[in-house]
Amino acid sequence: MGNLSLVTIVIIAANVIISFKGFNDFGFFEKYKFNVGSIVKGEQFRMFSSGFLHVDTAHLFFNMFTLYVFADVVIGFLGALYFIIIYVGSLLLGNLLSLYFHKNEYYYSAVGASGAVTGIIYSAILLQPDMSLYLFFIPIPIPAYIFGVGYLLYSIYGMKNRIGNIGHDAHFGGAIGGYIITLLLASWLFETHLLMIVILALPIVLLFVLKKLGKL
Repeated sequence: MGNLSLVTIVIIAANVIISFKGFNDFGFFEKYKFNVGSIVKGEQFRMFSSGFLHVDTAHLFFNMFTLYVFADVVIGFLGALYFIIIYVGSLLLGNLLSLYFHKNEYYYSAVGASGAVTGIIYSAILLQPDMSLYLFFIPIPIPAYIFGVGYLLYSIYGMKNRIGNIGHDAHFGGAIGGYIITLLLASWLFETHLLMIVILALPIVLLFVLKKLGKL
């Protein structure tokens, strides 16, 4: 982790400001959250706006801390413009997957930057697979790819058990977005990091297998 780049500061600030507005203004939260019925009726802006709302400060902190950890890796390799493309693309693909999974659940709602952040996690790990993290009170470095895969496995658990008003399936759409967009922007990864490309595909494949088997 280096110094925070301007684009990361702007994204974190936008998430904090909009989330706190939502914490204190129920009408605002309801108007801009992801909601299947409202989106189907034409309010597609929710596909984007919901990515800047969070259910509480813990949800907000976890997403922004995770973004802080991984953002500068992506920016360092690909630049700020490609970072924004990956972030926004992952946010939108995350919500598209949620819409696909819940298209028949008129009242299904979710919020959070998790799709966008998971896309950045996957992008960063693809770009720098030897990265290690020190997490909270764990005294040993954890390989970043283990964190990334674990993050998605937790998301499967969250989807299966409907934990919180959080778009757990959006994590997967975001991961797919970050995965595909990064490989399109940095095709040289197929020559240098092929094993990591395969490892990071595994939880994505698992998701669709479980969905196909009716386990989610």
